Order: sequence, then C-alpha cells, then structure tokens
Amino acid sequence: MVANNKKFAVVLLSGGLDSMVAGGLAREAGYRVLALSIDYNQRHRVELRAASRVAKALNAMSHIVLPLDLSAFGGSALTADIAVPKGGVGSEIPVTYVPARNAIFLSLTLGLAEVAGANDIFIGVNALDYSGYPDCRPEFIDAFQKMAALATKAGVEGNPLRVNAPLQFMSKADIVREADRLGLDAGMSWSCYDPAPGDRHCGLCDSCRLRAKGFDEAGLPDPTVYAAKP
Repeated sequence: MVANNKKFAVVLLSGGLDSMVAGGLAREAGYRVLALSIDYNQRHRVELRAASRVAKALNAMSHIVLPLDLSAFGGSALTADIAVPKGGVGSEIPVTYVPARNAIFLSLTLGLAEVAGANDIFIGVNALDYSGYPDCRPEFIDAFQKMAALATKAGVEGNPLRVNAPLQFMSKADIVREADRLGLDAGMSWSCYDPAPGDRHCGLCDSCRLRAKGFDEAGLPDPTVYAAKP
C-alpha cells in the first residue's frame, strides 16, 4: 500500500454503534478514514455488512475486511458453540468476551497504519456502559500505546502512532447523541451478539440491552428492530 500524504487515520470498524461514532469523530477532526474490519468468524457476522454501510457513509478511502478465523481458538460465545447469555448485564466478565480480541485487532490495525503511513488509529472502546471486557479499559489503551511506540519502526524513529479512543469515558447515551450530532444514521450499525431471523437484533443479549438503554436515556428514537423487547 502506498503511503498517503494527506491527514488520515486507520479506524477499526466493527460495524457497531461505537466504532461508527469513533469513525465519525475521526472524520470530523479532519482525517480521511481507512477502515479495517476483522472477519473473525464471529456468530454475528451480519455486523460486517453494517461495517460496509458505515464505511461508505464515512467516505472511507478504503475498507479492508481481513479474515482471521478465531473460531479455531474458540473460548467465547461469539466464536464457539456456547449460548449467548440473555439474562442482563452483570458484574462478571461474560462468556461473550473474546480472549485478547482488542489486543489482536489493535496489533493488526497498528501494522496496517505503519504500512499505510498513518499516524493515528481510532477505536470505539468505552469503559462506562459496557460488558466489562478487560480490553476496553483505559489502562489497556494506555499500555497498548506504550507498546506501539516500542514495537514499530515509526515509534523507534520518534514518530509513534497515536491510539485514539474518543469514546472511553462516554455513556451509551452520550454515544447515541454523538451519532445524532454527527449526522450518522444509527440504523446502519449493528450491535446484537445473537441475531434473530430476518437480521433482527435479539433484544436480550448484553449488547442489545446496552444499545436500547442508550437510546432511551438519550431521549432519541431507536431505529433498531428487536425480536424481543429489551
């Protein structure tokens, strides 16, 4: 890939609401977007179609969908034959946690950014209204930033790549409001971990419940079609 001299950033784009807003904030800040989505053989692969829609809405200069079959590892309800919990968001790390997912995905994003000549990476993690995944915490993002400076040619030569996590301290309602302010159609995005027939959100998994809660608390209409009321 040939480096682009204009200001641009690699956005880790899952197709979810959070990554959509992170990409929108990158665009608002004046970055051209190079979108990266990972096809990890996730249960909710419908999110990849959402990622394609979002990439187009962000006028991404390119959208790479990288195959990486994490079902070979398993260990998660998103990559193995394990039931997705539907009982509500609890205090324990749920079985929908994919081991080291953000560490793996950010490493791939870092490699792409260095090859492409981008100085910035955007990821849509947040640590308020979330399922308690350890790789969504600010401590993880800070540690990865330090590692990125040590692990790359760019970092060693004094031009480390920046890891931007603009949603870290936002509630889901804040994120819904940001999507609205940015003029992004939240209906393009996908959150559900266990899609119902007809490409509907199940309404009962942690991700659906958090999404619905965000729209409710933001006081904005929820465009999501749920199979069951969250």
